[in-house]
Amino acid sequence: MSHDVIRRATSDDAAVLSDVAERAFVRAFGHLYPPADLAQFLHDSYSVEQHTKYLSDPKCAMWIAERDGEAVGYALAGRPCTLPHDEVRAEDGELKRIYLLPEAQNGGLGSRLIQTAFDWLEKDGPTTLWIGVYSKNFGAQRFYERLGFEKVGNYEFLVGSVRDPEFILRRAPAA
Repeated sequence: MSHDVIRRATSDDAAVLSDVAERAFVRAFGHLYPPADLAQFLHDSYSVEQHTKYLSDPKCAMWIAERDGEAVGYALAGRPCTLPHDEVRAEDGELKRIYLLPEAQNGGLGSRLIQTAFDWLEKDGPTTLWIGVYSKNFGAQRFYERLGFEKVGNYEFLVGSVRDPEFILRRAPAA
């Protein structure tokens, strides 16, 4: 039986987070992009330096999921919400990223990771939560719907010259 741990990421984890993000993104979406666009996106979005910035930002928090001591995923949550929607407020929270390697999916670890992020976002009380999700990632959409999210908008996610259609999901504060 495997041993799963979710812990708050520290600056010492930046390289591991970068590696997990790149591997998870490429496995899930890499086939959608020209190689040069993908390489530039990975460099710009998932570098050790980018992860270090998030880890040092007091308005953000990251958690790393480990299975038997190996990193298999992470979540990034914070404020302000950067999704382009007219109803976003400064106090709203955003699940900015969640990545789980395929071998760690469908066993409850992703649910625990997301709940950890949501608990942090709502530590001072219930708040509106936002998530952006790829329009063709139907499994993620169903998962978020079960968590109480509803589609409230659309936007484009740029990876080089490719414009991916994305959905904006929102969950109202829990009573």
